[in-house]
Amino acid sequence: MVDILDRAVEALRRMPVGDRECLAQAILTVAENEIPLDIDSEHLPAVLEGLAQIERGAYIEGEPEDLVAAAFRRRVP
Repeated sequence: MVDILDRAVEALRRMPVGDRECLAQAILTVAENEIPLDIDSEHLPAVLEGLAQIERGAYIEGEPEDLVAAAFRRRVP
């Protein structure tokens, strides 16, 4: 059986260069426990709130698709 890491690396190699670079940077950031410096300033408050929620253990249960749809419904007037 092929190791999941090998499968992931192979999938990355099949991706367009820009996508591959973005995902590779994300993997390195997580692996090296670094905070990326290129978070868009308009997204920073949401990112920080998400991290604070994780610290508090404030998780929302449900299917990801349903949660995303509900979030969009709350944002659309």
